Amino acid sequence: MHAHSIALDAKVLVLNRLYMAVRVISARRAFRLLIKNLAEVISVEDGKYCNYDFQTWTDLAQLQQQFERDQHDWVRTVRFDIAVPRIIRLLGYDRLPQQMVKLNRKNIFARDRNQCQYCGRTYATSELSIDHIIPKSQNGSDTWENLVCACTGCNARKGGRTPDQASLTLVRRPVRPKRNPMITVRLGDNRYACWQTFLDNAYWSVELR
Repeated sequence: MHAHSIALDAKVLVLNRLYMAVRVISARRAFRLLIKNLAEVISVEDGKYCNYDFQTWTDLAQLQQQFERDQHDWVRTVRFDIAVPRIIRLLGYDRLPQQMVKLNRKNIFARDRNQCQYCGRTYATSELSIDHIIPKSQNGSDTWENLVCACTGCNARKGGRTPDQASLTLVRRPVRPKRNPMITVRLGDNRYACWQTFLDNAYWSVELR
């Protein structure tokens, strides 16, 4: 894939006007908001953050290329290269996200880091399934606390039994995540470390988009 396309698919954290995290979007969508003056760039520098409108951010490109080239993803236009911002702030949006993390396969895989919760090995998503700890046949529910990642081998071995009945032990007790699990995965990447400034005290539940 071309570097330009990869950069436009990079993820950008979106804050509302009150500096609270509300969602994650693609760089492509973030640039549209910046060009329309619906948002500004927030850059975390030495533990503090600075606000830049689109024109100022564009003007900074030459300095960023000289001193911070490897710290950014870059988009090339006809006239100049521009760094992909990691965070933007919506100038006219005060709403807060819902405080409920969606229960779905993607978020369960992310919470469990693609690790089978019975054998402890990590697998590709295609080799994992979702297991009910207490099977549905024994009145098990579709809840965060009763659903885990399981490899196809462990899932087959467990069958329609509880872990105790199948002589299996859970790697960890499953819990409802406090924020979208995909965010925790991204925070392991140094490129997105600046998100932490705004996520520590944020209401966080929104899906990656």
